Amino acid sequence: MKKIARRSVEHWTNSDVFLSDIDFLVIGGGLVGAASAWHLASAGTKVWLCEQASPGHGASGQNAGSLHFQIERRFLEREDGVGREGEQTAQLSRLAVQDWRDLERQIGRNLGVHMEGGLMVAHSAQEVRLLETKAAREQAMGLAVETIDRAQVQALAPYLSPDILAANFMADEGHADARIIAPAFADAAQSAGARLLDATRVASLQKRGALFEARLEKGEEIQTVTAAKVLICAGIWSPQIAAMAGLHLPLFPAPLTMNATARTAAFLPYLIQHVGRRLSIKQTAAGNLLIGGGWPSRLHRTGSGFDFSRAPALVPQSLTGNLQTAVETMPVIGEHELLRSWTGITAVTQDQLPVAGEFPSLPGLFCAAGGSAFTLGPTFARLVADQMLERRRDEADALLSVASPARFESLNGFMGR
Repeated sequence: MKKIARRSVEHWTNSDVFLSDIDFLVIGGGLVGAASAWHLASAGTKVWLCEQASPGHGASGQNAGSLHFQIERRFLEREDGVGREGEQTAQLSRLAVQDWRDLERQIGRNLGVHMEGGLMVAHSAQEVRLLETKAAREQAMGLAVETIDRAQVQALAPYLSPDILAANFMADEGHADARIIAPAFADAAQSAGARLLDATRVASLQKRGALFEARLEKGEEIQTVTAAKVLICAGIWSPQIAAMAGLHLPLFPAPLTMNATARTAAFLPYLIQHVGRRLSIKQTAAGNLLIGGGWPSRLHRTGSGFDFSRAPALVPQSLTGNLQTAVETMPVIGEHELLRSWTGITAVTQDQLPVAGEFPSLPGLFCAAGGSAFTLGPTFARLVADQMLERRRDEADALLSVASPARFESLNGFMGR
């Protein structure tokens, strides 16, 4: 990679604006941003990781930590069933299985990764047919998914409802501790030489010649930096950052609800999902049962839109609906006390696919955000870092083609760049 001349800046100032040339600026300290900074710094480049709060403060630390490598229910609801995009996402899932299995060794820390299997269950004959179709597609993509009948489900997980007719079982699924993943990556990035700028807001971003110029603000302190390439990993704030550079990034807020029971003795080694209902259940190392699955919460409104700085409000119908679905799938959950419920905001596109890769209309600007950013996060980070480093670029481009920002080029063609 071509190196650029630099003048390093060691201190912030209240009165002056300094210029510092770096290789890469990563905006957003969630899982993908922190992991990308780690990969980039490990390659010997100069990287700054800019986070408006602290690593893992946003969706990366608010989700329930599911590692769901089976094709998701949201793809199964489409008119074309398990479509081409679902199959391409399954290809990324195959890579993500290996990335997660090797992560703790690479980072050198316990990340709470448990991959002992996952069950996606069905209550009706129609849902069973969907499971069988899904499993056939997944097997063709190299995912080790098998359909098991009612008796096999009960033998494997006797605590599940006897009304469950079948399930897809995948031995590689599981969960990780979402609260510690992003901070662990941020620590690893710093150990590799990256600079972490926490509590720092990006006030402007624009391309000047061959470089990107970003104005960074930490309270009243101001710093300007130029970078050869920029990666936007700011979750629901990503569209605002992209707009500073003059690009549309059509990500929309999806406020969700999660629940946790009081601790209980370990009995659930698997990730439980439902093929036809919004549901995910897993048990933490501490013994809490985490219950989620995509039930909405409510965003707070402002005069011109939504306030992403506030946690969404809990919707009572989502709470009761989620818990009822959980009890109907796993009756024993009804015996456990609900400890707490919380909300968070993730970002989704209209086509329900993530965004990962380079903007064709603005070379050097990359993005990694949107759906599946926890399960596929380490893989997105590795592949986007390869793109930015021009390392195995053709392979990375092909693998990320399903998520490429290129699908938004028809929108950005009107931006008059």
